[in-house]
Amino acid sequence: MIHINDLTYRLGPRLLFDKATVALPGTARVGFVGRNGAGKTTLFRMIAGELSPEDGGINIPRQVRLGRVEQEAPGGPGTLIDFVLQADVERHALMAEADTATDPNRIAEIHTRLVDIDAHSAPARAGGILSGLGFNHEAQHRSLSEFSGGWRMRVALAAVLFSNPDLLLLDEPTNYLDLEGTLWLIEYLATYPATIVVISHDRDLLDAVCDHILHLDAAKLTLWKGNYSSFEKQRREAMAIQLKHKKKQDDQRKHLQEFVDRFRAKATKARQAQSRIKMLARMEPVSAIIENDVQPFHIPSPAKPLSPPIIAMDGVSTGYDGKTILSRLSLNISNDDRIGLLGSNGNGKSTFAKLVGNRLDVMTGSLRRSSKLNVGFFAQHQIDDLDPKGTPYTHVAPLMPDSTEAKIRARCAQMGFPNVKSETRVTELSGGEKARLLMGLATFAGPHLLIMDEPTNHLDIDSRAALIEAINEYEGAVILVSHDRYLLEACADRLWLVANGTVTDFDGDMDDYRRFVLDGDNAEKNAAKRQAKEDRRSEPKPEARAPEARISRKDAKKKLDAIDDRMRNFRDLMERIDKALAAPDAFTRDPAKAQQLAQQRADLERAVLKLEDEWLILSEEIETA
Repeated sequence: MIHINDLTYRLGPRLLFDKATVALPGTARVGFVGRNGAGKTTLFRMIAGELSPEDGGINIPRQVRLGRVEQEAPGGPGTLIDFVLQADVERHALMAEADTATDPNRIAEIHTRLVDIDAHSAPARAGGILSGLGFNHEAQHRSLSEFSGGWRMRVALAAVLFSNPDLLLLDEPTNYLDLEGTLWLIEYLATYPATIVVISHDRDLLDAVCDHILHLDAAKLTLWKGNYSSFEKQRREAMAIQLKHKKKQDDQRKHLQEFVDRFRAKATKARQAQSRIKMLARMEPVSAIIENDVQPFHIPSPAKPLSPPIIAMDGVSTGYDGKTILSRLSLNISNDDRIGLLGSNGNGKSTFAKLVGNRLDVMTGSLRRSSKLNVGFFAQHQIDDLDPKGTPYTHVAPLMPDSTEAKIRARCAQMGFPNVKSETRVTELSGGEKARLLMGLATFAGPHLLIMDEPTNHLDIDSRAALIEAINEYEGAVILVSHDRYLLEACADRLWLVANGTVTDFDGDMDDYRRFVLDGDNAEKNAAKRQAKEDRRSEPKPEARAPEARISRKDAKKKLDAIDDRMRNFRDLMERIDKALAAPDAFTRDPAKAQQLAQQRADLERAVLKLEDEWLILSEEIETA
């Protein structure tokens, strides 16, 4: 599919590619990895034809359709669904021509081609992609201009996925997604039928999606077979073998050089000495694979732990400008809790973080916090609050007013800015370095509770591993909001779900949550059921039935099985109705029958919801028994 031959490219004084050569197989799913700033995005731009290499070339078959998300967010008055549909250029052109064509033969050709490309199902496919990326039916019909840049970038991603290109180039596609959108995208890409090359620092995506890893290191490209975990293992083994070869060669070179130095001047040994000099010259040096050390993160632990709970909520509600966003919050946070917040964007995760961080007032209920509680708050948007003209030194110095310059510079070095790096202007720092500086400032005083909102954005894989290590070594409480499943699995020991206007314990692990999000049923409906169950548990228990009225455990199980069977039958009927209604001519061939089927489906859905409520109540009775 893609052949890169002796590619050379410089960006200013830096050599990004030095005669790099690699061939990517067709229909491969390739994870493109390397340190930040190594040149990954530059290679994408060369593949897309936006940049020309100094030397060498990139060969892609002419007929290949390339799809890539543009750097700028789309805008305009058009709706989200229309923008996505227009990404299929052929369908869009045929639909427009069908409205104006007058030649019967041409009209027949147009409609035949529309059937061939399954054009009539396009709105459903486009809606499914938008839904997976976090846009409900109502949002899909709003204009692009109503959404922020981050949400519009999601629409751009949806349009590229909908166009089904032969070669899909994705540059950090999860940066604008929440965890739910990331889980959906991983599931979607894992079965994508064409070639994918994805730049990502998300280990979960690289492991679940990719069957090859393209590694950019020291201006060279190397293709490894397998996912990211396989790549790491193979690379470690290659490093060990390479180091053995290098040591063996170094010993041999040393032995030859000692012979030359000893006998070069002696006539009787001159010929042997010259022979060994030639051997040294011909010996290709074995270069060790150098693993660039990652600057560690340092999160100072609190000087003195507080007695638990550090925060206790009882019936708390909160929101903005008199409007309640979250309510019924009855939760405790201990001094060593590691909590991961789950839930779609817009459900209130940031609102909850602000409430816990004492940045939002309580509207009703009671919230008690330890009087000496110190909270550290890290959020990606706070990077914009850094002084662009300042340096790491000027940001740290005000926090250490009575310290010497040497101590301030030592603290800068501990945060990851040693020597001259502490004098680098913020505008010249990379995204990862800005995040590192913000992390150091947020945790400067050794907080008892650390709230981290998307801390891994802009961090490469090795830096993320360093952050995980620092969080696990930190001795205070942590609340994490992240789309990085690997981070949540490594650091969180409790999961809380933010949904339906409240926060509850999520009973399960990240695999359970993945199934919860990707379930065929509506995730919000599932969350509503979960909350209804929690509410019923908190309600006063009704008086116990008289012994003669209480249902036996055996009878209850039989009734539960019967309800399961009925729900299964109803869902099968709904599925058959959906298939019938999905036919292109369903409402034109027999409108009355289609309307009747739609009404039957609505009745079945209501019946299923009622049975689900009965199922939950009966299940609780069995548990109680």
